[in-house]
Amino acid sequence: MNHNLATQLKQGTTKSHSMAENVMFVKSFLSGVISPVSYRKLIANLYFVYSAIEEEMYSNCYHECISPIYFIELNRKESLERDLYFFYGSNWQKEIKPSIATQVYVDRIHALGKHQPELLVAHAYTRYLGDLSGGQVLKKIAKNALRIEGNHGIEFYEFEQIEDEQIFKNNYKKALDSIPMNNSLLHDIIAEANLAFSLNMKMFQELDSSLIKIMTGLLSTTLSYFRSRN
Repeated sequence: MNHNLATQLKQGTTKSHSMAENVMFVKSFLSGVISPVSYRKLIANLYFVYSAIEEEMYSNCYHECISPIYFIELNRKESLERDLYFFYGSNWQKEIKPSIATQVYVDRIHALGKHQPELLVAHAYTRYLGDLSGGQVLKKIAKNALRIEGNHGIEFYEFEQIEDEQIFKNNYKKALDSIPMNNSLLHDIIAEANLAFSLNMKMFQELDSSLIKIMTGLLSTTLSYFRSRN
């Protein structure tokens, strides 16, 4: 029986997807208001997330649920390393660490890889299809907001090995639908995908705090300046 996993995942995560888009950091990003400090923290956090996903996908690449969607052309770790080099310099590995929410996210991925690899499908779907769907738009926004020349610092959004992103997404969805499935596993994967959205939201909400601190600091500096002039 074909459970149409791709369609079920999209329908089953509609509410979570909408909630994630309404986190202040995401709304600010989409409107072109991006703090360089928050952005490079985002890139660092994503590096830890994708390192975990790609490690566990590789470890389980022959699993019947992972094999159909194991496309190395989706891997983001190396492009994130280049972006981190741009933002943090050659010593970037010693400059970054996962945030609290990011570490929870990473721990969840590693736990699944060891004990329930079939649920990694949910995390691959949530991150990679999201990147493919909105990557070029987000790249343009980040490039303009951060005044970046070329692709330096925004290589994360480039899928160099994928010629046609729409065709690839269609093939990815077909691959999802080919995964051996029963009702119980379908339910668990959709539940895990909603959890993945929640983990992403918590990571973004931490960046909200950083953005608020920056804005508060700027306001305080501006007020101090005007007071000194009076």
